[in-house]
Amino acid sequence: MKEYEQRLQQYLQRHDIQGEQMFFQTTCHSVADAAHAVGAEPNDLVKNICLVAAEQGLVVAIVRGGDRVSMSRVARVLQVENLRVATAAEILERTGYPCGGVPSFGYEALFLVDPKVLERPLVYSGGGSAYSLVRLAPAELQRANGGRVERIRS
Repeated sequence: MKEYEQRLQQYLQRHDIQGEQMFFQTTCHSVADAAHAVGAEPNDLVKNICLVAAEQGLVVAIVRGGDRVSMSRVARVLQVENLRVATAAEILERTGYPCGGVPSFGYEALFLVDPKVLERPLVYSGGGSAYSLVRLAPAELQRANGGRVERIRS
Protein backbone atom coordinates (compact mmCIF):
# COMPACT_ATOMS: atom_id res chain seq x y z
CA MET A 1 0.00 0.00 0.00
CA LYS A 2 1.34 3.40 -0.95
CA GLU A 3 1.90 6.20 1.55
CA TYR A 4 -1.05 8.24 0.24
CA GLU A 5 -3.43 5.29 0.30
CA GLN A 6 -2.33 4.42 3.82
CA ARG A 7 -2.86 8.01 4.99
CA LEU A 8 -6.42 7.94 3.66
CA GLN A 9 -7.10 4.53 5.20
CA GLN A 10 -6.02 5.89 8.59
CA TYR A 11 -8.20 8.97 8.11
CA LEU A 12 -11.24 6.78 7.32
CA GLN A 13 -10.66 4.79 10.52
CA ARG A 14 -9.93 7.77 12.80
CA HIS A 15 -13.03 9.64 11.67
CA ASP A 16 -15.31 6.59 11.50
CA ILE A 17 -16.15 7.21 7.86
CA GLN A 18 -18.34 4.42 6.53
CA GLY A 19 -16.61 3.75 3.25
CA GLU A 20 -14.65 0.97 1.61
CA GLN A 21 -11.22 1.73 0.22
CA MET A 22 -10.59 -0.37 -2.88
CA PHE A 23 -7.22 -1.09 -4.53
CA PHE A 24 -6.53 -1.92 -8.18
CA GLN A 25 -3.64 -3.09 -10.36
CA THR A 26 -4.73 -0.74 -13.15
CA THR A 27 -5.03 3.02 -12.98
CA CYS A 28 -8.25 4.76 -11.96
CA HIS A 29 -6.95 8.19 -12.96
CA SER A 30 -9.70 8.91 -15.48
CA VAL A 31 -13.45 8.48 -14.98
CA ALA A 32 -13.50 5.86 -17.75
CA ASP A 33 -10.65 3.90 -16.16
CA ALA A 34 -12.26 4.03 -12.71
CA ALA A 35 -15.70 3.05 -14.00
CA HIS A 36 -14.18 0.08 -15.81
CA ALA A 37 -12.20 -0.99 -12.71
CA VAL A 38 -15.31 -1.13 -10.48
CA GLY A 39 -17.84 -2.15 -13.13
CA ALA A 40 -19.89 1.01 -12.65
CA GLU A 41 -21.37 3.79 -14.74
CA PRO A 42 -19.39 7.06 -15.03
CA ASN A 43 -22.04 8.88 -12.99
CA ASP A 44 -21.40 6.48 -10.09
CA LEU A 45 -18.01 8.15 -9.73
CA VAL A 46 -17.32 11.63 -8.49
CA LYS A 47 -14.72 14.04 -9.73
CA ASN A 48 -13.00 16.28 -7.20
CA ILE A 49 -11.98 19.38 -9.13
CA CYS A 50 -9.49 21.40 -7.08
CA LEU A 51 -9.79 25.13 -7.58
CA VAL A 52 -8.07 28.12 -6.04
CA ALA A 53 -9.95 31.27 -5.08
CA ALA A 54 -7.82 34.02 -3.59
CA GLU A 55 -10.49 34.80 -1.00
CA GLN A 56 -11.37 31.19 -0.10
CA GLY A 57 -8.14 29.27 -0.67
CA LEU A 58 -8.65 25.70 -1.87
CA VAL A 59 -12.13 24.93 -3.16
CA VAL A 60 -13.08 21.39 -4.16
CA ALA A 61 -15.98 21.16 -6.60
CA ILE A 62 -17.50 17.67 -6.51
CA VAL A 63 -19.59 16.53 -9.47
CA ARG A 64 -20.65 13.20 -10.97
CA GLY A 65 -18.13 11.55 -13.25
CA GLY A 66 -20.10 12.38 -16.40
CA ASP A 67 -20.57 16.05 -15.50
CA ARG A 68 -18.35 19.09 -15.85
CA VAL A 69 -17.78 21.82 -13.29
CA SER A 70 -19.02 25.25 -14.31
CA MET A 71 -16.39 27.77 -13.25
CA SER A 72 -18.91 30.59 -13.59
CA ARG A 73 -21.40 28.84 -11.28
CA VAL A 74 -18.70 28.16 -8.69
CA ALA A 75 -17.52 31.79 -8.89
CA ARG A 76 -21.13 32.99 -8.48
CA VAL A 77 -21.75 30.68 -5.49
CA LEU A 78 -18.55 31.90 -3.82
CA GLN A 79 -19.06 35.50 -4.93
CA VAL A 80 -15.51 35.70 -6.25
CA GLU A 81 -14.02 36.92 -9.50
CA ASN A 82 -10.63 35.21 -9.44
CA LEU A 83 -11.04 31.45 -9.64
CA ARG A 84 -8.69 29.02 -11.34
CA VAL A 85 -7.91 25.32 -11.52
CA ALA A 86 -5.14 24.29 -9.11
CA THR A 87 -1.90 22.99 -10.55
CA ALA A 88 -0.78 19.42 -9.83
CA ALA A 89 1.87 20.77 -7.43
CA GLU A 90 -0.73 22.88 -5.58
CA ILE A 91 -3.08 19.90 -5.35
CA LEU A 92 -0.39 17.74 -3.74
CA GLU A 93 0.70 20.55 -1.41
CA ARG A 94 -2.81 21.55 -0.28
CA THR A 95 -4.53 18.15 -0.13
CA GLY A 96 -1.61 15.85 0.62
CA TYR A 97 -2.68 13.62 -2.28
CA PRO A 98 -1.49 13.43 -5.89
CA CYS A 99 -3.67 14.54 -8.77
CA GLY A 100 -5.75 11.56 -9.91
CA GLY A 101 -6.12 10.15 -6.40
CA VAL A 102 -7.57 13.07 -4.45
CA PRO A 103 -10.40 11.99 -2.14
CA SER A 104 -13.54 14.06 -1.49
CA PHE A 105 -12.53 14.71 2.15
CA GLY A 106 -9.63 14.52 4.59
CA TYR A 107 -7.92 17.89 4.16
CA GLU A 108 -8.63 21.61 4.61
CA ALA A 109 -10.78 23.01 1.83
CA LEU A 110 -14.17 24.47 1.08
CA PHE A 111 -16.14 21.61 -0.45
CA LEU A 112 -19.02 22.21 -2.86
CA VAL A 113 -21.14 19.17 -3.74
CA ASP A 114 -23.43 19.23 -6.76
CA PRO A 115 -26.94 17.96 -5.84
CA LYS A 116 -26.82 15.34 -8.62
CA VAL A 117 -24.06 13.56 -6.65
CA LEU A 118 -26.54 12.99 -3.82
CA GLU A 119 -28.98 11.14 -6.11
CA ARG A 120 -26.81 8.02 -6.38
CA PRO A 121 -27.08 5.24 -3.76
CA LEU A 122 -23.29 4.82 -3.72
CA VAL A 123 -20.43 6.78 -5.28
CA TYR A 124 -16.74 6.18 -5.84
CA SER A 125 -14.24 8.89 -4.97
CA GLY A 126 -10.47 9.15 -5.19
CA GLY A 127 -8.77 6.73 -2.83
CA GLY A 128 -5.42 8.41 -2.24
CA SER A 129 -3.67 7.36 -5.45
CA ALA A 130 -4.50 6.65 -9.07
CA TYR A 131 -4.80 2.96 -8.09
CA SER A 132 -7.35 3.32 -5.31
CA LEU A 133 -10.97 4.43 -4.85
CA VAL A 134 -13.32 4.81 -1.90
CA ARG A 135 -16.91 3.57 -2.21
CA LEU A 136 -19.41 5.26 0.09
CA ALA A 137 -22.90 6.71 0.30
CA PRO A 138 -23.14 10.32 -0.91
CA ALA A 139 -24.57 11.41 2.45
CA GLU A 140 -21.48 9.95 4.14
CA LEU A 141 -19.24 11.78 1.68
CA GLN A 142 -20.98 15.05 2.54
CA ARG A 143 -20.78 14.31 6.27
CA ALA A 144 -17.05 13.62 5.92
CA ASN A 145 -16.31 16.89 4.15
CA GLY A 146 -18.98 19.20 5.58
CA GLY A 147 -19.65 20.32 2.02
CA ARG A 148 -22.24 22.80 0.83
CA VAL A 149 -24.74 21.48 -1.69
CA GLU A 150 -24.77 23.86 -4.65
CA ARG A 151 -25.54 23.54 -8.34
CA ILE A 152 -22.03 23.74 -9.82
CA ARG A 153 -22.23 21.50 -12.89
CA SER A 154 -22.40 22.87 -16.44
